[in-house]
Amino acid sequence: MSSPIHIVGGGLAGSEAAWQLAERGHDVVLHEMRPVRGTAAHKTDRLAELVCSNTFKSTETVNAHGLLKAEMRLLGSMILECADEARVPGGSALAVDRDVFSRAVHDRVTSHPRIALERGEVSTLPSPGIIATGPLTSDALAEAIRGRLGVDGLAFYDAIAPIVSHDSIDHDVVFRASRYGKETMPGQSSVEGEGESEGAYLNCPMSREQYESFLDALTTADKATAHEFDAVPYFEGCMPAEEMARRGRESLRFGPMKPVGLVNPHTGREAYAIVQLRMEDRAGRMWNLVGFQTRLRYPEQQRVFRMIPGLENAEFLRFGSIHRNSYLNAPAALTPHLSLRGDPRVLFAGQLTGVEGYTESTATGLLAGINLSRILAGEEPVVPPTTTMLGALYRYMREADPKHFQPMNANFGLVDDLGVRIRDKRAKKEKTAERALAHIAEWRDAHLRAPAGA
Repeated sequence: MSSPIHIVGGGLAGSEAAWQLAERGHDVVLHEMRPVRGTAAHKTDRLAELVCSNTFKSTETVNAHGLLKAEMRLLGSMILECADEARVPGGSALAVDRDVFSRAVHDRVTSHPRIALERGEVSTLPSPGIIATGPLTSDALAEAIRGRLGVDGLAFYDAIAPIVSHDSIDHDVVFRASRYGKETMPGQSSVEGEGESEGAYLNCPMSREQYESFLDALTTADKATAHEFDAVPYFEGCMPAEEMARRGRESLRFGPMKPVGLVNPHTGREAYAIVQLRMEDRAGRMWNLVGFQTRLRYPEQQRVFRMIPGLENAEFLRFGSIHRNSYLNAPAALTPHLSLRGDPRVLFAGQLTGVEGYTESTATGLLAGINLSRILAGEEPVVPPTTTMLGALYRYMREADPKHFQPMNANFGLVDDLGVRIRDKRAKKEKTAERALAHIAEWRDAHLRAPAGA
């Protein structure tokens, strides 16, 4: 008889992974440290307790989260089945009754004949096993992970700047350049319409009047109130833009908004201040607001950052944040299927891998369960194509720049471009979603055996 598979963490990702493995005929021990050791966020001892929002976001496939859920349904997600059972009115969003949802997951998992739930803290990395402990990973397990991955393998807080869509930027206002002409990318520009020897940054020039108005809005905007467990000290390297601005009217102009060395080709001179955008993906569809990590509420981020010239109609693919969050530097430390490089049978899933959001976390648990089952059967691990939302998320976690790696939500900027120009944004997303669902179904049929109970 083979040894059971150990899964550490009874959240969304761990519960999904346990179910996928058990349904494929494996004996599983699911470890959950609550209530033996509690957290500052959880209120019950049930599996898959939702500690933040009660929504899994949109169900529409023209929304990135909706598309990811549609892909997961094709792969047999148990978590989404439970979410459907617990659904409450929320328009097009998959909103749930928290108690009904966690109870449904808990009852399903604990009643499965191949899953044993074990309470208590785990401080080692089991093999074969899946680590899905999320942002509240215990100190002992975090230390074990760092011991295996190295000191730079695990971060303990996020300092995230917003990301906007390239298509939503006003390119008649912004200009492409690097400071003093340095850091150019000869021959690497893949953004449609861009030259082959452009600077590495998009630059949003501000006049003095625009800068002063922006500063007033930034310093008076409403900040998010963090959970106690989210509280982190501000380090110089992750200072929120609004806090930096409160240090003095010139702080940003001598920091991330300094204009020196950047001549605006539209005017032939330097602007009073500059907001720089850095390419986030190789295709140049996502651009990061450099130095603008923030704790502003999401609606306030839209209002304030759309005051930046060239970003008046910006589509935000990810909002900024600063909060406590244990996560791995996946591109630097893990394999493409998110395992230890020295042991492919030790996989990671959930927020710990560098994804953000309920749906994204669950999706990595689903794929981790599938892949560990394949590995134990002597088969190679597989990842969906990058034309799908799930495959594109995994590509981000293996190809992102390790020096700038930050957790990511599902968004259309991650997915392979269609390769044809479609001006209507909704129509473009519809075509992208149609292709993604066709490709995930083809991938499933080619690589995955149906679970025993299917």
